[in-house]
Amino acid sequence: MSWHPQYRSSKFRHVYGKAASKDKCYDCVPITRNVHDNHFCAVNPSFIAVVTECAGGGAFLVIPIKQTGKLDPHYPKVCGHKGNVLDIKWNPFNDFVIASCSEDATVKIWDIPSQLLKRNITTPKKELLGHARRVGLIEWHPTAGNVLFSSGYDYKIMIWNLDVKHAVISKPVKILDTHKDVVLSMSFNTDGSLLATACRDRKIRVIDPRAGTVVQEGSYKSHKVNKVLFLGNMKKLFSTGTSGWNNRQIALWDQNDLSVPLLEEDLDGSSGLLFPIYDSDTHMLYVVGKGDGNIRYYEISPEKPYLNYLMEYRSHSPQKGIGMMPKRGLDVAACEIFRFYKLIPTKSLIEPISMIVPRRSESYQEDIYPLTAAAQPALTAQEWLNGINKGPLLVSLRPGSEAVNSLPQFLEPEPLTKAADLSQQQGGGGTISLEDKQKPRDIEDGRKWPKVEEKLPKNEQMCLSNGFDVFECPPPKTENELLQMYYRQQEEIRRLRELIIQRDVHIKQLELELRNLCTDKSNY
Repeated sequence: MSWHPQYRSSKFRHVYGKAASKDKCYDCVPITRNVHDNHFCAVNPSFIAVVTECAGGGAFLVIPIKQTGKLDPHYPKVCGHKGNVLDIKWNPFNDFVIASCSEDATVKIWDIPSQLLKRNITTPKKELLGHARRVGLIEWHPTAGNVLFSSGYDYKIMIWNLDVKHAVISKPVKILDTHKDVVLSMSFNTDGSLLATACRDRKIRVIDPRAGTVVQEGSYKSHKVNKVLFLGNMKKLFSTGTSGWNNRQIALWDQNDLSVPLLEEDLDGSSGLLFPIYDSDTHMLYVVGKGDGNIRYYEISPEKPYLNYLMEYRSHSPQKGIGMMPKRGLDVAACEIFRFYKLIPTKSLIEPISMIVPRRSESYQEDIYPLTAAAQPALTAQEWLNGINKGPLLVSLRPGSEAVNSLPQFLEPEPLTKAADLSQQQGGGGTISLEDKQKPRDIEDGRKWPKVEEKLPKNEQMCLSNGFDVFECPPPKTENELLQMYYRQQEEIRRLRELIIQRDVHIKQLELELRNLCTDKSNY
């Protein structure tokens, strides 16, 4: 097992898994019997999608996330594929758009209506035709909007730009022809500038997708890789596979040197695949076993021993696939830091499992909920294709932080607006880029911004509410707009209160310094 010290301080040392009660599960769901090694489930805060059994082609179900309990056997399906559906993925920036790939060698993009489905959806929004054989994997770009990667059994990875008006796209913007066998896994780094792949030829590759070149390539005799994963900004890769003795195995690699793993560990002798899932906010790594009911979880550290074993969630019900809820869909009031949706085909059941940090306080726990990726693209598809790299936009999960589902803003803000956003970030709201988070000079400017505002003439001062100019905003016309305006005003009131508290503390510090100076003078 992984070496770890006897006493180790960690906020996540006591994290435990909690299965949902039967009434909060999804029952009577005809889960696919396909043996392909994929998750077969995709989740966002609005819907859960699961690949299902269907006669004469492939289909998947899209169920509203709150519609738990028994599923109607005649519930409408999304069934436009002519072969079995092998993978499904929600658009990370649009909760009503999902991509699917199939044995019929096509990738389809679907629009899901916000109201309850009443009939089968058979016509896709877009159809991507380019692969010669079945398509086994799809991945959305993590920061650029409407960029999709697909990998097929023709050994090719294709990059698609969906920002076009055509319903049928037959020419990808780029074809990565660097593999000599089937690609088993794809993973992006944080800003999407690099792509890691695991191939059936036992090699792990790190690829620059825009240049189409292999940056790093490596394999290890005693590790037959199945799945590979970028560990955020740690400059490391994590892989799962099998050893020479057919034991299930995990390995950790240096992103810049794939010749020898930093760490290699045998887990058990089971035959099922291991799905690795990484949470870059908490630096926690989850290893989910296919065909068993266990979820092991670790904490990643930049120094040795790198991998710190925390605990294992155990269950008697084996999982065929797994879905993961994005961070913006978690219950922060219950200190939930991750949520899985476990597919149990033997019971035709989808069971949510919450990973919870035990805390006594009922208030928002800011230390376990750092700023997380927003539901907004940081750049457009064309900007990314032109060579621009940008980290994800970040938001707070604090309740009432309206920026989680707001529209993207690419306008260049005024210096005062930027400072207001920075001060708002310190208070727990607003949207910032990952690069901006790491600039201390900007933070210093944010601390000084009240003085800048005081220097402005009275007739030129701007009335700001969450970075918006109130006088330029039209009055709300709908109930939704009115609610948004209300949340912005609440956020602005909270921010101003914090500013007043900071000023009071500063005044007290100055008074104390004056008193100390007076005392020193009287002593002389």
